[in-house]
Amino acid sequence: MPARPLVLYPDPGLSRPADPVETFGAGLKALVEDVSDTLRAASAIGLTAPHIGVPARVVVIRMSPEERPHCYVNPMLLWTSAGTATHEEGSVSMPGMRERITRPAAVRFGYSDLDGSVHEAEADGFLAAVVQHEIDQLDGIFWIDRLSRLKRERLLKRFSKVRPSMERSFEAGGERLKTGS
Repeated sequence: MPARPLVLYPDPGLSRPADPVETFGAGLKALVEDVSDTLRAASAIGLTAPHIGVPARVVVIRMSPEERPHCYVNPMLLWTSAGTATHEEGSVSMPGMRERITRPAAVRFGYSDLDGSVHEAEADGFLAAVVQHEIDQLDGIFWIDRLSRLKRERLLKRFSKVRPSMERSFEAGGERLKTGS
């Protein structure tokens, strides 16, 4: 399936909690394929259904281009470590913007697979940061919400300067972005 248009910050869909997936079947599998295809096209590590305008609790993560994407339906954090780690983060919904964010260094999370079977997994290091980042997105917490007010304001100022030229280059390249007000 083709990659879908990305939702661009500050689209209000990025700050709304996603709806739990209740129906497991062909529709969910098609959505996961769309999220996976869009993740590959965007050269992203993680992507949620809200990034493509679908308010469903679906995450696809692929830590490297050689790796098979992993799908997590209705993921939720079950445990976070007391120890923390700081990693650089960004979002396909705010291209070119990156900042360092401190999060728990290790997590345990629950999720369902495409058939609805429930699983638990653990992650540490950068994968733990990616899992938390994507679950935040599903909870309506955009990554910049984790920054101090001063860092967030500086980042938004930089983004406001590059966004118009970025939108023009996407339009010229035939790609589309969904933009919010």
